Amino acid sequence: MANIALSRPARFRRATGLALALGVLALMGMVFVTLFGALTLQTGNTVSPDIFHLVRMSFIQATLSTLFSLMSGMAAAWALNRLSFPGRHILISLLATAIVAPGLVIALGVINVWGNGGWINQILTLFQTRLPGSIFGLHGIVLAHSVLNGAFAAHILLTRLSNIDGQKLKTGQSLALSPLQRFRVLDWPVLSGALPPLASIIFLLAFTSFPIVLLLGGGPANQTLEVAIYTAIRFDFNLNFAVSLALVQVGICTLIVLPALLATPSIASAGRPAAPPWRSPLLAHIAQIIVLVLLSIGFVLPLLTVIAKGISSDILITLSRASFWKATATSLTLGITSAFLTVFIAMRIAMARSQLRSRFATAALSLPLFAYLVMPSLVLALGFFLALRNLNIPPTLGAPFVLIIANVLLALPFTFAALAPALSAIDRRYNKLARSLNLSGFERWRYVEWPLLGREIGLAGALAFCFSLGDLAIISLFNTAQFTTLPWAMFRAMGAYRTNEAATIAALILLLCFAIFWFLPGFIQRLAKKC
Repeated sequence: MANIALSRPARFRRATGLALALGVLALMGMVFVTLFGALTLQTGNTVSPDIFHLVRMSFIQATLSTLFSLMSGMAAAWALNRLSFPGRHILISLLATAIVAPGLVIALGVINVWGNGGWINQILTLFQTRLPGSIFGLHGIVLAHSVLNGAFAAHILLTRLSNIDGQKLKTGQSLALSPLQRFRVLDWPVLSGALPPLASIIFLLAFTSFPIVLLLGGGPANQTLEVAIYTAIRFDFNLNFAVSLALVQVGICTLIVLPALLATPSIASAGRPAAPPWRSPLLAHIAQIIVLVLLSIGFVLPLLTVIAKGISSDILITLSRASFWKATATSLTLGITSAFLTVFIAMRIAMARSQLRSRFATAALSLPLFAYLVMPSLVLALGFFLALRNLNIPPTLGAPFVLIIANVLLALPFTFAALAPALSAIDRRYNKLARSLNLSGFERWRYVEWPLLGREIGLAGALAFCFSLGDLAIISLFNTAQFTTLPWAMFRAMGAYRTNEAATIAALILLLCFAIFWFLPGFIQRLAKKC
């Protein structure tokens, strides 16, 4: 009887996770069929000669962004892993927060630092010189992506380095390994496994980037597929061309995302990883300090400039506008709803995955979680836009549901990466004990998993909320006078040259992301331990 009773929770978990995974897959299939149907129903030329230029530029900027992000992320992780100094945990938290900083805010921060009127040029003016050229163009896109995705890479790689066995470090120290020898013998084996899937994810994030390319592209020469889709719909209403671009993008992303499915890097919080007791030579120690200072400026300074400029601007004027509070209420409602649904779906699929022993089965169950990487938010927006159009549903009614669905799909890969490894570890350690105690599914969750998963659940919720809060792609197609969000209000303010208002909104978005990302994991962890 015990085995029968115990098998029911396991079967229920597998069935629930499978149903949710199939639901996500069916949703993506519906979007794809809608896009393909719209393409076949349209008349005229379906492929523009410019499509090859768009694909080429998308590949160029994504490749460069990936290379620079990995190099800067690895350098930052290396320096942080070796150094111990006051405020180290704050810097690590800032790197973690930069992961979820909205792309539009990062782009504005890069302009504040490196633009014609940015901080760097203001300092150089004192010496009667200026930076050559403009921040707008391919180099600006790559710089902004390196700030955003470099921090993402640094956080993951630092976690890997911090998990090196202490006994190995002691042995390496006793053998007097040089910095190069330590990197080759101890560091590289733990980093190399994370690099291929990490590179795949960063490449896809850069390949499908929308707000950064839109703001820093500088014209058609640097236009990518994502921006071209937006232009074709928003300005030309050329659905034929937009659908063609969307299908090309889906096909390319599907081929690229396969390596990421083999080994998803965990983005579980590194907490406050202590610097290992490793005595570096003087020259290596100096190099670590220089690298850390330069990369900290590159990663953190754009965020600080956004906050400084936003708070010093006419913040009271912005706060007095009813439109601002309406956009804030909409963004918060969408963010909270999306976060709850994302954590629920990721948790249920992770629970089902922990009950499977076949590597093929676990990979197949995880496949729908990568839906956003295959079909990015703007492509999803186009699919839903066409579906609502076919059903004669006004955009105002459909926009909230489309935004929530797209935000859930956007955050699922990252929330799953935060929850799945911890849940699998709990299952390996406590599964036999739970069976021997004949715990039901709910009892197992309440007494075993919930107390141990508090921080990971809080991290997953913070990731989902912040990703939702910063989305610009979906709202760019569905916004109306009655329905708008903070990112779109910021973008409109920039387009209308209300720079002070845009700066204030950007600062408030960033501060809200900081607060949620720092507060929620610890709060949920304390709540889980009390219950």
